[in-house]
Amino acid sequence: MFSPELKKGSMELLILSMLDQESRHGYEIGKLIEIRSGSRIEFRISTLYSVLYRMEKNGWIKGRWVEKEGQRRRCYYRLTAAGKRVLSLQKREWQEFAGVINELIGTSHA
Repeated sequence: MFSPELKKGSMELLILSMLDQESRHGYEIGKLIEIRSGSRIEFRISTLYSVLYRMEKNGWIKGRWVEKEGQRRRCYYRLTAAGKRVLSLQKREWQEFAGVINELIGTSHA
C-alpha cells in the first residue's frame, strides 16, 4: 500500500517500537506490524531479518535463541540500552519530520 521508500525509512523505528515492552521473535515482530497497521504495512520476512541482524550488529537489540517443547527454535530479540536511546531519538525525529511535512502540505494534526 505504501511506497517501498516510506517503509524502508521507517522500518528500524517500527521494529524498535515493537520491542519496547517485551522480547519478540522476528516473525512475531512482522505480524504485529501488519496487524497494528491494519495490513497497510507488511515487510518481506527476508527484509525483516536482514534489518534485525544489522540492528543486532549495531548493538541496538540482542537476540537469544529459545527452544520450546513442540515448537521450533526461535531467536527472541530485546532492546539494549543503546536501542532504547535510538528508539527515543528516532521517535522524536519522526514526530518532528511528520510535523514539518504536515505543515508543508497544509495538513494539521489539531
